[in-house]
Amino acid sequence: MAVARNLPREDGAFGFTSATAEDIDVFRSIVGEEGLVTDAEDLVPYNTDWMKKWSGSSRVVVLPKTTVQVSRVLAHCHARAIAVVPQGGNTGLVGGSIPTRDEVILSTSRLNEIVAFDAAGGVLTCGAGCVLEALDAYLTPRGHCVPLDLGAKGTCQIGGNVSTNAGGVRVMRYGALRASVLGLEVVLADGTVLDLLRTNRKDNTGYDLKQLFIGAEGTLGVVTKVAIATPPRPTAVSVAILKCPNFDVVLQLFALAKTALGEILSAVELMDSLAVETAMARCPGLKRPMELEDGAFAVLLETSGSCEEHDKAKMGALLDRAFAAEIVDDGVIAQDMSQAADLWAIREHVPVAAATGGYQYKYDVSVPIPRFYELVRAVRRRFQELSLAEDRAAAFGYGHLGDGNLHLNVVCARKDDEVLRALEPFVFDWVVAAGGSISAEHGVGQHKRAFLGLQKGPEALALMAAIKRAFDPRGILNPGKVLPDDPVSQ
Repeated sequence: MAVARNLPREDGAFGFTSATAEDIDVFRSIVGEEGLVTDAEDLVPYNTDWMKKWSGSSRVVVLPKTTVQVSRVLAHCHARAIAVVPQGGNTGLVGGSIPTRDEVILSTSRLNEIVAFDAAGGVLTCGAGCVLEALDAYLTPRGHCVPLDLGAKGTCQIGGNVSTNAGGVRVMRYGALRASVLGLEVVLADGTVLDLLRTNRKDNTGYDLKQLFIGAEGTLGVVTKVAIATPPRPTAVSVAILKCPNFDVVLQLFALAKTALGEILSAVELMDSLAVETAMARCPGLKRPMELEDGAFAVLLETSGSCEEHDKAKMGALLDRAFAAEIVDDGVIAQDMSQAADLWAIREHVPVAAATGGYQYKYDVSVPIPRFYELVRAVRRRFQELSLAEDRAAAFGYGHLGDGNLHLNVVCARKDDEVLRALEPFVFDWVVAAGGSISAEHGVGQHKRAFLGLQKGPEALALMAAIKRAFDPRGILNPGKVLPDDPVSQ
């Protein structure tokens, strides 16, 4: 069994102490042997993200099972100036839950208790380590659903979702997760337990402190429990995939869908032809709904309501109008939930397929919807100008058209520094100039913190740094994430 050695070091403005064997003994006394990971091989999946892009050298993972244990672990780390990285399902894209050096990893995986469900109010209270898919399975027989759906739902945890203010495919219907969180229990850096776990939908008693922790990526506190409003589960769901010849027509279809489907429209997902072909080529078992020529787009529409006959009639009427207006070249409507799952599987397998094709550069950004696809074209033009051939760097786009969240993927045979220099800061400069955001739903993490100054002015950064100091004066929580170095060191 590998254990930590005493290697004091400096990190930014704060001096951090590496966890020693004695510290690990303290952790063991708090969480038990079953709540520790110290074996070098077992540490690998905690120290590395799923894209193999970021890696750390933590020598110990602590897995508390209760809020009290989290509090005691953090109190010890605070007293000893040991840096801590909170980690949920480790499904992020920006290195937000990966150590930058040898920080202690605090995994929330065992905080997985469902505390209560208020059937009348539709409020679910649960531990931060509950897996999103498991929560939805719990709610299904109770007639409710989680207001969040992600491709990583089988692995991601609700605490991590809250800490990144996750969006997903149904933001059009339910908003980002912030809109549904009613209360939180959070442990601060010094071990203080902050009880904000209210389930009222209305609470106008001063500052809404829980909002500070939503999207803070574990830099201000560790979320241990969540109270979330869960909507009634739709009893009628209709899904279609439609083919549009160009993006201008996609925008016409989107406008028509909003008008024709109204309140039952729950998702509008866009995939360009390369995204679809990548998924079809690399993910056996996917069913091709239609041929998609180069330059065309597939638009997935979903409605969610309570009357199947009514909703399917509205979807059918939309298709009739779209074909009559020559907005759509081809289309498929799922006739049952199995076919609907087949159509969704194409969209959900796009990021999986990209990951199997070599090395990928991923950008999660939001842009004004009329300019949703311009960034992909701009990147392709930049590659041409720099003589980067498509077989060396292939760019494609997909994402949540309904809320302007584009996922730009660039797939290379291997890690390519020239491609990276072509992309950064070009992509971020372009997004900010277009009036968008350099992070739509995956957070800032390690990847984007150096570019945060493009998005936030010096006054905002200084205020964020002041909030960080107020909640975490020793800077032990998730160092090297979110805030750029300069404001933190002031």
